[in-house]
Order: sequence, then C-alpha cells, then structure tokens
Amino acid sequence: MGKTIAFIGLGIMGTPMSGHLLKAGYEIIGFDLVAAALDELVEMGGRKASSSKEAAEQADIVISMVPDSPHVEAVYLRDNGVLAGAKPGTLLLDMSSISPVTAVRVAKEAAARGCPMLDAPVSGGQVGAEQATLSIMVGGDPDIFEQARPIFEVLGKPTYCGPSGSGQTVKACNQIQVAMNFIGLAEALVLGVKAGVDPEIIIKVLSGGYAQTRVMDVRGPRMLKGDFEPGFRASFHYKDLNIIREAARAYGASLPASNLAHELFTAMMANGWGDLDHSAVVKVIAMLSNTELPVKE
Repeated sequence: MGKTIAFIGLGIMGTPMSGHLLKAGYEIIGFDLVAAALDELVEMGGRKASSSKEAAEQADIVISMVPDSPHVEAVYLRDNGVLAGAKPGTLLLDMSSISPVTAVRVAKEAAARGCPMLDAPVSGGQVGAEQATLSIMVGGDPDIFEQARPIFEVLGKPTYCGPSGSGQTVKACNQIQVAMNFIGLAEALVLGVKAGVDPEIIIKVLSGGYAQTRVMDVRGPRMLKGDFEPGFRASFHYKDLNIIREAARAYGASLPASNLAHELFTAMMANGWGDLDHSAVVKVIAMLSNTELPVKE
C-alpha cells in the first residue's frame, strides 16, 4: 500500500490526526472548506488541494473526518468528490460519525468504482485525537481492515466490528450508553440537591460503588463547578441521537430510553446550550425540577 493519504476534513479532530500521520511518515494532501485549516496542514508539512476530487486523484488512501451523513455524501458522491478522482484500488476510510444506512450506501457506490471502503468512526474526542488514543470502530471487509490496520494504529486502537456499517452501528451504541450515563448522573445529582444532600458527597459515594462510570470520573467534578467547557459538544451528541433514531427505524429496534435522551438533548438545543459539553444535560434536568446545582469553587 502506498504512503500518500488524502485527508478530507481538517477540523478539531482531523488536524491532529493528520499531524500524527505526517510524523509516522505518510504524505498528506488535505482538503477543507476552511482556508486556515489548510494553512495549518501546510505548516505541519502537508500539502493542500482545492477539492476532494483533486486530493483523491493524488492519493493511495483517502481518510474523511466530516460532521454528518450529508457531508460524507457530498465528499464522496458529488462531481468534485472523492469517487470522481480516486483511482480503482484506492482505499477509502471514512472516520466520521454518520448513519449506518449512509455508510453502507456510500460503500456500495465506492465498490462499484473499484474502491474498497471502511466505516471507522471514533470515540475519544479532541483529546483522543490529539493524544492518538482514539477508540476506532471499523466496519467492512476484514481483509481490507488488516490492510488499513497500520494507519488506524497511528491514531489509536482499532476494533473490527463486522460488515460495512457495523462500525457506525457500534458508535451509535456507544453514544446511547454515554447519553444514558450523563442523564443518570444528572438525575442523581438533582434528586440529591432537592433533598438537601451535598452533590460532592453524591459523586464521592457513587464513585466508590457499582454506579461508578468513566463519565462520572471525568466530567462529574467539572459539573459540580459549573464547568461545561466542551470536551464533546452537546450539539454533536444531539446529531448522534438523530442518527440513532434513524438507525432504529431502519432496523426495527425499539429504543425508548434513547428517544427520551433525544428529547432532553432537543431541550438543550432549544435553550441555546448546544455549544456546551454534553454533560450540560444536567441543566435540563435541573430546570425541570426548578432547581440549580450549587457551584463548587
């Protein structure tokens, strides 16, 4: 496999990821709609292209990291997109978090052009991208996964999940569980506060028992300080909950708790809290109970 990668989408995730690949010896040709992101790539040692098509024309491998299903469709399927420029045999790795249905459809289009494609969404957020510790969930042909493994291992820890779309399905499962953890923690804190219990005591006790979660360990202390600086924006999790609803309809799954989570995150968006961390769902739960968490200094 060649060493030239077209990297499409140089945002808060894509820029550090492309940096790790440059350091690992890959040549990076990048495309992004934001000129400053392309300039940053050039400063790191990469090259820039004027379109996804132009980047793909020069590459052995294409990696995309864009916000949502429509963006992936545009990157790959439009006249100036990846499939218009990629040579047969070009390896396509979509690391965006999108609908499994879209992932399967785009992969079929890619296969018809002779390009193998893997869906490979990630968990770990900006910190994981910066530290190359992403959890990478991969769907597609297992032999193609083995070919792509060295690339994934530069960025984090890959896990093969099954056929095309399976990576996106597992990512959706991950986002269900994370949402439930945040909502459960939020309800526990609000109930405790309404009953007159110090929320710091609640975190301390729950962290020492069966209720302990990574969500509680990482975000709990910040929630008590009223610190909702985003590690993962609520608007992104809202997008993922929409993906979950779409996947549930497509596969005939009843997900009542996920539907409740969607409503609570809809309330976050309606109140202008989409740019806060997803842990800020506690603000919705508190508002419904006509209370606020006391802020710890």
